[in-house]
Amino acid sequence: MVLAGLIAFPVGAQQPSADWSRCVNPGTAFSRDEQISGCTAVLQSGRETTADHAIAYNNRGIAYRAKGDHDRAIADFSEALKLNPTLAPAHNSRGLAYQAKGDIDRAISDYTEAIKLNPSGVRPYFNRGNAYREMLDYDRAIADYNRAIEINPRHDGAFTNRGNVYREKGDIERAIADYTEAINLNPSQAIAHFVRGLAYQFKGDRDQAIADYTRAIDIDPQNARYYNNRAWAYFKAGKAAQGLADAERSLQIRPNDAVTLDIRGHIFEALGRREEAIADFRRALSIEPKQRSSTQALKRLGAAP
Repeated sequence: MVLAGLIAFPVGAQQPSADWSRCVNPGTAFSRDEQISGCTAVLQSGRETTADHAIAYNNRGIAYRAKGDHDRAIADFSEALKLNPTLAPAHNSRGLAYQAKGDIDRAISDYTEAIKLNPSGVRPYFNRGNAYREMLDYDRAIADYNRAIEINPRHDGAFTNRGNVYREKGDIERAIADYTEAINLNPSQAIAHFVRGLAYQFKGDRDQAIADYTRAIDIDPQNARYYNNRAWAYFKAGKAAQGLADAERSLQIRPNDAVTLDIRGHIFEALGRREEAIADFRRALSIEPKQRSSTQALKRLGAAP
């Protein structure tokens, strides 16, 4: 989970024009293309102040980033910061764009600058925590999530992501505690149920893992990964038939997922459906040739890759 950049409003605006309304895009009432056209019209109008131009560049950058056009987003955030170097949301948003491009060092630099400009802002701490986690700098990630939670004790995303760090560090009990707090704060957050399921599965508590995966599926029934993990939990619990149903549902959503094909192959093998198992393992390897589990399964079944 990441937090988007803040949408800034024009300085001193009373009744925003139609162009400004599209550029600010409150509640994402307009499409991103409409937002971009609105901001562009503002920038080309020749009527706005330098401060307002900075806001328009920032908001257009947010729209570009939402569309996945990170290079244009970075260019717009940079223009905004040339006009107003103290615009903290532009640093935060540019950090998100850099992080999406894999430039973690620049992302952290921008988040840090946003924090210097606005030490009470929760988003840059949260986003910098995510960047540190991506770098496997777990202690710094936890410190940033801690600060985000100090600023906003009801920040369910910070609890979820701090739980992820604890889980990756092997501290499963702390991870479960954080996931549970996130769920208490926001019971409809599917990802928190899912990752708590991962933690319970790591502990060997398959029943609780299955219960959490089931709740995640109830909330977000189109997420293939949730079915995939419940399929494996059912399989390991000796419930192959239920696991098969989940694996097949996962493959309906993502037909070429090598991991799910491998899982279904193992389930077919457990059900005595040897040829179907071999076909799944071979197909999985055609997608991901280095998937050891499928290679080992074919050797075990005496079948060529």
